Amino acid sequence: MPVHSTTLTHQSHSRTGLNGQLRTYRQVVPPALHLSDSAAASVFRAVRLRGPVGRDVIANVTSLSIATVNRQVIALLDAGLLRERADLAVSGAIGRPRVPVEVNHEPFVTLGIHIGARTTSIVATDLFGRTLDTVETPTPLNAAGPALNSLAHSASRYLRRWHRRRALWVGVSIGGTVDSANGLVDHPRLGWRQAPVGPVLADALGLPVSVAAHVDAMAGAELLLGMRRFAPGTSTSLYVYARETVGYALVIGGRVHCPASGPGTIAPLPVQSELLGGSGQLESSVSDEAVLAAARRLRVLPGVAPANRTGTSTTAMTDLLKVARAGNQQARALLSERARLLGEAVALLRDLLNPDELVVGGQAFTEYPEGMAGVEAAFTARSVLAPRDIRVTAFGNRVQETGAGIISLDALYADPLGAMRRSGALGARLPDTEAEAIAK
Repeated sequence: MPVHSTTLTHQSHSRTGLNGQLRTYRQVVPPALHLSDSAAASVFRAVRLRGPVGRDVIANVTSLSIATVNRQVIALLDAGLLRERADLAVSGAIGRPRVPVEVNHEPFVTLGIHIGARTTSIVATDLFGRTLDTVETPTPLNAAGPALNSLAHSASRYLRRWHRRRALWVGVSIGGTVDSANGLVDHPRLGWRQAPVGPVLADALGLPVSVAAHVDAMAGAELLLGMRRFAPGTSTSLYVYARETVGYALVIGGRVHCPASGPGTIAPLPVQSELLGGSGQLESSVSDEAVLAAARRLRVLPGVAPANRTGTSTTAMTDLLKVARAGNQQARALLSERARLLGEAVALLRDLLNPDELVVGGQAFTEYPEGMAGVEAAFTARSVLAPRDIRVTAFGNRVQETGAGIISLDALYADPLGAMRRSGALGARLPDTEAEAIAK
């Protein structure tokens, strides 16, 4: 499915909903970021990953009884999340339980928002987690209040494009320290403290909002969406991210580990690289801006001013990659040095945490795949444990968008019927299928 990308500009904003009326309620819901084992979630996941599929197959892959599967399928059909495919029914079969079902994705959309240090991406996502469309807008550099009002206005305008679909949820991924229960964010690079990201967006859009740390969101995408490509057969995974910032997340037993006080930091890990500035710390040595600063010092990219917006930084990085691929040895040396530092950092984390699986993501890894050999070589040389493969994220250069998208879908994947109720997409009462399943 093609993904379109455009750019929005900011306008002033007051806290009004899409219908122009002041919103007086706030729905901020912390993301779960785990593989839910509830009956409804298990059935919906089986259909999402295998559909169109019959109830007997669903029962087999979920280990639920046929009776429980039938109740969940009926409830999900009533909620509009599934639809029957009578045209695919087995010839001669009698009765609706023989009619395959699939995800009814066309009527719905969720909105993901990745707030980066320089650029914010707004993403429309379908129920499969597929990106339908993306727009980018500069992250406002003013105080949190005006900045959030401006971003909320951009999101409101963008959501109006999807008037033919029912919007269900908003998911936000952002750096810094996130209080997911209240949707508050401390973001030193933006100068935000206790910024009401969730409440402002919930008021403006009139939808439930979930907010997560961006590296946790990307790890959640690997867990909940990456399984379409890689079967989840491991119990612990370490996810390492690098672009303009660096970070890591742990997945333990099918759940992203989200400490109440926010994710840990690897930004100040000690490193040694005079070529990349000699700061002695990981993030300030391997970030895009650090690499570009080194390129300016070496006159690999003469005339390129320091970036104050991601658009400028992205263009300069693209130019640097082109120069390296054209054979410039200084450009290659800079990118190889970054690969070495990243590989050694991953090795340190691996030796400390010893996960079953290693995943890396972010443009520092994915925009220059030629550098992965250097990452792996440095990892192997530094790690003191047995050899371990490093897997690059399944989502390539769109990992930020996918991470925001999964936060917008997380509640639906964890509790499909509850999420539909909370979003207002159906009445407050549906048959209590979970209670019935337990009673059986």
